[in-house]
Amino acid sequence: MVLCDVSGSMSRYSRMFLHFLHALAGERERVSVFLFGTRLTNVTRPLRGRDVDQAVKRVCDAVPDWAGGTRIGACLREFNWRWSRRVLGQNACVLLMTDGLDRGDETGLDQEMARLARSCRRLVWLNPLLRYDGFEPVASGIRSMMPHADAFLPAHNIDSLHDLARTLAQAPSRRHGLRYGQSLQPRDPIP
Repeated sequence: MVLCDVSGSMSRYSRMFLHFLHALAGERERVSVFLFGTRLTNVTRPLRGRDVDQAVKRVCDAVPDWAGGTRIGACLREFNWRWSRRVLGQNACVLLMTDGLDRGDETGLDQEMARLARSCRRLVWLNPLLRYDGFEPVASGIRSMMPHADAFLPAHNIDSLHDLARTLAQAPSRRHGLRYGQSLQPRDPIP
């Protein structure tokens, strides 16, 4: 299951993510994809199809808030209450693709991240800001979200998505959250 941020701060990466998600959804029948900015949009059906360009066009047409603002907490709340029971069955792995820069209420964000983490087997947070060597989680949204992620990985180019595929192929063990200053390298097994 994938939740992908398509807000303005993520617009540089959104199309690359959509191409990756198209390939992922084409390989597996049971992949659900939701995009969010200021609202949540289920793009699972528009993303399916043989031609990636047509699928991406259908997805872009379906998302009214493309490259707009970000309300991560509100979108996660909608997902948790409206969709999670339908799509997170059978020990699902959730990929959360976002930079964590939220304009909403951080208290709500923390609560909704905790609810999402409890609803899935593994929560993998992909953040393009991790491409910077000196990355520090200074934004309050990022600090609210980190304790609930099982892995905190970079996602900013094709190589990072390849590393993600290798990481997902590894067998998971028990859940844990990340603390400030702690991250997992893509080649390390997810603890």
